[in-house]
Amino acid sequence: MANEKNRYVQLIESIFLKYYYEGSMGFTFKREDIVEMADKLGIELPKNLGDVVYSFRYRAQLPTVITEKAPEGYEWIIRPAGRSQYKFVLTKEATFTPNPNLAKVKIPDATPGIVSKYSFDDEQALLAKIRYNRLIDIFTGVTCYSLQNHLRTTLIELGQVETDEIYVGIDKQGVHYVFPVQAKSGTDKIGVVQIEQDFAVCAEKFPNAIGRPIAAQFTEDDTIALFEFVLTEEGVRVFSEKHYRLVSPDNLSDKEIEEYRQRLSP
Repeated sequence: MANEKNRYVQLIESIFLKYYYEGSMGFTFKREDIVEMADKLGIELPKNLGDVVYSFRYRAQLPTVITEKAPEGYEWIIRPAGRSQYKFVLTKEATFTPNPNLAKVKIPDATPGIVSKYSFDDEQALLAKIRYNRLIDIFTGVTCYSLQNHLRTTLIELGQVETDEIYVGIDKQGVHYVFPVQAKSGTDKIGVVQIEQDFAVCAEKFPNAIGRPIAAQFTEDDTIALFEFVLTEEGVRVFSEKHYRLVSPDNLSDKEIEEYRQRLSP
């Protein structure tokens, strides 16, 4: 039925209400709870049980039944809590969306024509444009190299986590960096849980490098918004944000280049 709730929504609502109590700051649930609730509600189980949780951690908003139980200024998020375990946590709101008032910097597009021709408007296309145009280098001021695309690994405390791409870099002082990159297209949200996980990946898997998680998102007119994050006492916060528009060389005038140069003047 058209008005029937999405089965993922029904399942996550039921799991939340099973454990929630007034005043709760968080609680753990297991993947087996999905099976139990599907049986109770008469819902056909999805082939990939983990996708129920994954969709609300990374792609979709939690249903109103859950969000309305968060006090003003707070929100419910789902964090990993070990192998096949998850945890609902009440945390301060943190919204990471491109600032519409931020100036756009034009970059001569170095994406190979054959790649542009066959690219889709999705995360992989975004990652390809970032890679070919060395936008991580430009954004961070560090010489960077793509180490691995779509890293899936297991952390001691969090269990299995995923990162869209990992860059490593080195600066003029010889300091090493690791840049986990999360890519989003369209209306997909940049989730605080993903950024927290990326900080954890840096600390556990790359202890000798400085971890600097990055998020990237397509905005209107193919502008690419890049964010760098920092951990504070209040949680994950945006440390830096820049917007880059890829253009053909003849779309970048001498006047614009001069304006960019003058921005560096005292």
